Amino acid sequence: MIKGVCAASVLLFVFLAAGVRSEEIIKSSGADQSSVSLTVYNSNVGLVREVRRLTLPSGTGELRFMDVPSGIIPETVLAHSLTAADRFKVLEQNYEYDLINRRRLLDKYVGRRLKIVPFDQSQGKGDPVEATLISNNDGEIYDINGEIFLGHPGVAVLPDIPDNLIAKPTLMWLFANETREPQDIEVAYMTNNITWRADYVLSLDKEDRLGDLAGWVTINNQSGAAYTDARLKLVAGTLNRVSSEDKMESVRAAKSLAFAEVADAGFQEESFFEYHLYDLQRKTTVKDRQTKQISLLEGKGVPLRKEFIIDNAQNWWFWQAYSEQEENKPVKVVVSFRNSEADRLGMPLPEGIIRLYKQDSAGGSQFVGEDRIEHTPKDEEVRIKVGEAFDVVSQRRQVNFQRISNRTIETSWEIRIRNHKKEDVLVQVIEPIAGYADWQIPQASYPYTKVNAANIRFEVPVSRDGEAILTYTAQVTR
Repeated sequence: MIKGVCAASVLLFVFLAAGVRSEEIIKSSGADQSSVSLTVYNSNVGLVREVRRLTLPSGTGELRFMDVPSGIIPETVLAHSLTAADRFKVLEQNYEYDLINRRRLLDKYVGRRLKIVPFDQSQGKGDPVEATLISNNDGEIYDINGEIFLGHPGVAVLPDIPDNLIAKPTLMWLFANETREPQDIEVAYMTNNITWRADYVLSLDKEDRLGDLAGWVTINNQSGAAYTDARLKLVAGTLNRVSSEDKMESVRAAKSLAFAEVADAGFQEESFFEYHLYDLQRKTTVKDRQTKQISLLEGKGVPLRKEFIIDNAQNWWFWQAYSEQEENKPVKVVVSFRNSEADRLGMPLPEGIIRLYKQDSAGGSQFVGEDRIEHTPKDEEVRIKVGEAFDVVSQRRQVNFQRISNRTIETSWEIRIRNHKKEDVLVQVIEPIAGYADWQIPQASYPYTKVNAANIRFEVPVSRDGEAILTYTAQVTR
């Protein structure tokens, strides 16, 4: 970095010593773009890399680099010449965002002459009046022929736009240039107010055993600029952003990304650092203030597993239940699948909302539930909490409690499960155990497995239109 600064300083000194300086202000708009790439992170930030074909005068001069997003983070801007790297340097940079509006225009004209075109609804447009704007605080004050007017009915007409006002956000560069030949200037910068998310739709078959999964990318661009015919990349993962230096490093790192060869019209996924990169294999346009959706993935005939779960979060191990009445417990419905190639998937799934649909008897798709999934690598399980079962109900009560010693208690529980469906179901009952204590299960009407130090799980089959009763006794010592 120090070497680059020294080289730029020497180059500027040589130009100034030779008396070479261009007074012309060069303007560059989005029309000069030859290519643009956009990398969007799911943390409301994006990286823009654009190349513009410019012909600059020799010496030092001022370049107005226009059509940048209003959400640009100026300290992340990096610019260099692709075709004349040792002949072009940016010596100073200013970010101008004093944009044109009525108040700012009039502020710049305080003390100057302008015209007012009177207008009356009954008489229409009148003859222009010469005036001097004295003040623009809390309304315009004019001097017209030596008289002070607190406002004036009509339209103020200005002779020109002051140079220090611009129509759109602009980067102002003081550059040093050694060649008059056209050159490709690449500029990379980060911008706020652009983000993306993943949305998924899972369509269930009649038996809830297979499903078709479709993934969509939703891009929300509020950055203040459009990206036309852009190469689009998406980064999934949690990006740490702390200081300006971190932002600069992320721009420098991103400059090393090479475009992949176009293979098809969808996204191509690859591991990138501790994230995953999704590269759209075609160009696309992302307009300003636009929400855009692009297909991410499709999986047909994905094997599914539907589970009924009773999850008792409360822990009564060292206390007697407040009431001996039966407590109704909801039966949760969970649909799961494995994100593997063997199950017709295998692409790392970015976090997002997954919505489930199923066809009714008339053939129409109906919404049956949704859940949010986390970033899911390949070969990992995806679990979706759909809702609560309508036709499978349960009741839970404590049937016995006794204190065996100062450190040991014994408690007994009964869980009744009734199935009003037309088919048999298997219900998982997850019961809490005090993880900080020693425990044992001396009696249980169904086998159990130890889930972890604090939970055990029973699998209880319940026949259609039938009832199953789970009972067990636990001894807990602390």
